[in-house]
Amino acid sequence: MASGRTGAPRRRGDELERAILDAVWAELAEHGYDRLTMDGVAARARTSKPVLYRRWPNRVELVVAALGRNAPDFREPPDTGDLRTDLAVLLGSLLHRFDDLPTDAVHGFLVDLMRDPELRVVFHRGLTTHGPVDALATIMHRAAERGEVDPARLTPRVLSLPLDLLRDAFLMGGSVPSDQVVAEVLDEIVLPLLRAPAGG
Repeated sequence: MASGRTGAPRRRGDELERAILDAVWAELAEHGYDRLTMDGVAARARTSKPVLYRRWPNRVELVVAALGRNAPDFREPPDTGDLRTDLAVLLGSLLHRFDDLPTDAVHGFLVDLMRDPELRVVFHRGLTTHGPVDALATIMHRAAERGEVDPARLTPRVLSLPLDLLRDAFLMGGSVPSDQVVAEVLDEIVLPLLRAPAGG
């Protein structure tokens, strides 16, 4: 496949990475994860497959990098002094990063996530290593320090609960959860659980 790079200026560093990740995003939007190929990304980015493989060892790592680039800064989660506000801001920014992708592309990625062990491992690593679960943990532990919630409630399963519920809502509903759905998840499930005394 021709790359179409003839006469194109040579790009390096951040500029090249942006072009490649933009191409991944566009390929996801057009073809979904299942039909995304390294050939297609290289052609769209006007580069070569060896360039891709020098930075990302496989398609999984490349797609997760593209998804992660549009993620909020999980190392600095919201800190407004109010648990509900912090959770709503974080979850809203996380979901809205998919606004420019077709719903079926995002849905297809999550379906592939369930059937592709390699993708699942890489994606899970991104969730828990300076990812949204770590950010949720930071927010909830800050709330516990302020006395808003019982720290005994903050088990690993509870820390990931908001993401688990929203992922289920997306898979079952077929669309990215709205701000209203986020509010319902927080007000009807997550916050009552966090604020109830442990063992009560």
